[in-house]
Amino acid sequence: MKKVLFVCLGNICRSPTADGVFRALVKEHKLEGSIIVDSAGTAAYHVGNSPDSRSSLAAKDRGYDLSTLKARQVVEADFYEFDYILAMDNQNLSNLEQMQPEDSKALLQLFLDFSELPECEVPDPYYGEGKGFEIVLDLVESASEGLLRHMMKAV
Repeated sequence: MKKVLFVCLGNICRSPTADGVFRALVKEHKLEGSIIVDSAGTAAYHVGNSPDSRSSLAAKDRGYDLSTLKARQVVEADFYEFDYILAMDNQNLSNLEQMQPEDSKALLQLFLDFSELPECEVPDPYYGEGKGFEIVLDLVESASEGLLRHMMKAV
């Protein structure tokens, strides 16, 4: 059993989108019993809230369901519970590195490291309008496929 935690700042846009997309990919490949997926934020701004309505709508338009997700903050136990803790950007990766206990075995990495795209970070669409949420989905779909390929090789 492998466990993946996707992390952004508030856990209402990027990381729940990654959670929903990767969860759907895991289901499509019938790996639900082998891979656990979750998401969290490094900040507590939106704890208990549903994903941003714009994220949910963009995801729904592509066939992903974020309706069961609720924002939560990363806690110390996550560093022991999850095998992969994947940050959406360098700032959140840095925050996670500062939080990670020394004896934690969790792999901390940028999520887009698993993509073959030139981008390194998933941009935060929260304050933007227009295509920001579509761009997030494009990046997340690419990285999700790369992550699943990586995980399947490691098994």
